[in-house]
Amino acid sequence: MRFFDTHAHYYDEKFDSDRKAVLAALPARGVERVVCPGCDLASSRQSLTLAEEFSFLYFAAGLHPENLEGAELSDLEQVKALCAHPKCVAVGEIGLDYYWVKTPEERARSRAFFDAQLSLSEELELPAIVHDRDAHRDTVDIVRAHPKARGVFHCCALSAEDAVEVVKLGWHVSFTGNVTFQKARRALEVIAAVPLERIMIETDAPYMAPEPFRGCRCDSGYVYRVAETVAQIKGLPTEAVAETTYQNGLKFFGLEDTSL
Repeated sequence: MRFFDTHAHYYDEKFDSDRKAVLAALPARGVERVVCPGCDLASSRQSLTLAEEFSFLYFAAGLHPENLEGAELSDLEQVKALCAHPKCVAVGEIGLDYYWVKTPEERARSRAFFDAQLSLSEELELPAIVHDRDAHRDTVDIVRAHPKARGVFHCCALSAEDAVEVVKLGWHVSFTGNVTFQKARRALEVIAAVPLERIMIETDAPYMAPEPFRGCRCDSGYVYRVAETVAQIKGLPTEAVAETTYQNGLKFFGLEDTSL
């Protein structure tokens, strides 16, 4: 089996001691493609550097809603410049987070950044990688206001009803190791409700390590557990889910299947 981890943060300090060793070992563990999305200008540049070193790794550039302190909308010109790199495959990680972003003023500011970055996604004809935590209605409303944008709700926390709606808009949903947790319910309902052709899998490394590795540092080698869980919900072989989500990732990010 081969896997596409569509969302992993390898610039994170949790990988400082062995980053290159972890990445170099991934192909032997069946992980043939990885996308590393930035959260601010610095991490977007770090992701670019990693993508230049590892042939199977690609990156995204964007400003995360938790990383807007000191940021200006004019900084999106630098995001745009990063997106011109040949290994940049998306604008992201962008979106809304009302768990950490509390005040009305901060939330309004984050909506402005999300809206502007979706406009950038439309302009550049690149997909968007969207973070949505406790802000489902506003997130979906802003997505609906950008009919030319396409993207993925990463670590999908939408209801099944909202997920079906965004899929009808041409968007994807993606799932992490939290689908293996004992209390996982909503994500499993979404997996059951949307077609496999609109599902991608990810780790969100170094976070969200799946069972039975929960509490450990996560890396892309654990993405198979997400595929296994999707397969259980869909009543399909894990091999079929791994290959379909691999192809979904290639198509979504505009990549060729050079491993065939």
